[in-house]
Amino acid sequence: MKILYGIQGTGHGHISRAKELLPELTRHATVDILISGYACKLLPKQLVAYRKHGISLIYDHSGGVSVAGTLKRLKPFRFLNDLRSLPLHQYDLVISDYEPITAWAARLQGVPGLALSHQAAFLSNKVPRPKRISVGAEQLLRYFAPARRTVGFHYKSYDYSIKPPLIRADIRRLKATTNGHICVYLPSYHSSVLSTIFNKINVEWHLFAPDCNEPQRRKNVQIFPVGNNVFVDSFKSCSGVVTSAGFELCAEAMYLKKKLLAIPIRNQYEQECNAAALKKLGVMVLPGLQGHEADIRRWLAGNKVVGLSAITNPARLVEEILSE
Repeated sequence: MKILYGIQGTGHGHISRAKELLPELTRHATVDILISGYACKLLPKQLVAYRKHGISLIYDHSGGVSVAGTLKRLKPFRFLNDLRSLPLHQYDLVISDYEPITAWAARLQGVPGLALSHQAAFLSNKVPRPKRISVGAEQLLRYFAPARRTVGFHYKSYDYSIKPPLIRADIRRLKATTNGHICVYLPSYHSSVLSTIFNKINVEWHLFAPDCNEPQRRKNVQIFPVGNNVFVDSFKSCSGVVTSAGFELCAEAMYLKKKLLAIPIRNQYEQECNAAALKKLGVMVLPGLQGHEADIRRWLAGNKVVGLSAITNPARLVEEILSE
C-alpha cells in the first residue's frame, strides 16, 4: 500500500500530529509526504517528497490575522497547477491534515481521500461555536481541504467521527514540575509587543517568539527562538501557559495539568470556536492582551486547572484507519 500524507505547514500542530502518526503508518505502508505553506520550519527536508506554496495565514504582529497580507501571498494559478500536476495515480490513499492541494487533487483525480485534522471536527454541528457564527468561515472549514471520509480531533469526542487529542510522545513522557515561570507562545504577536505588556506584571515569563533568532532578556521576560527542546523544558516546569487558542498546545497544557490562559487570534474563526470550547471546559479566555493586565493578574492568582478526560492512541488510530 502506498500513501501520500499532506501536511498544512502553517501551524506546528499539523506537523506535531504527523510526527506521531508517520512511524505507525510506515509500519503498514510506504508513505510520501507533501507539505505546503511557507511558515513551516519543523520538518526535515529529507523527509518530504513534495514542497508546495499552498495557502497560509499571515499575522499582523499584534494578535490578529492580516487579511491583506494573506491575500497578497496567495498564488491561485500556481495552486491550480499544483493540483493538476500532482501524480496521484501511484497512491492508494491520500491523507490530508488540512492540506488543500492533496485533498482537492485526490477528489479531482478519484483517489480515496481521508481528512485527518482538528479542522475536520468542525464538520459536526455538535462542536462548540462562538455566539456569532461566520457563515463564510464555516464554508471555508468545510471546503478548504475536503474529503469523503473524515477523522477529527477535539478536546472531547463531541461526535462519533471525533477523537480526543493526539498528544505527542515528547509531552507524554514528561514528568511535570513547577518552577514558577509562565510559558508563553503567541505567534501572532511580535516579541516587542509582548515584552512591553509582560514587563508590567511582576512574574518570570518565558516567551517563545518566531521573530527571535537567539535568546535575549528584557527585564523579567526571557525570550527564546521557537525550538522544540528548549520549549519542552520550559513547558514541563512552568506554572502556567499563555497561548493562542490553537488546538494542540492547549490540549498539551491540559494534558500536563498546567494552568491555561487562551487568547484567540483575531479574525481566525477556528480559534474563536476553540475558545468557545475552552470556555465551556472552564479555561480562562481573553479577547486580547492590551488592556487586560488586571485579568492576567487575576489568572495568575488563581489555581484552577482543567485537564483532559482522554487522549488518542496513535497506533490504534492507524490500525482503525487502514482496516477500513
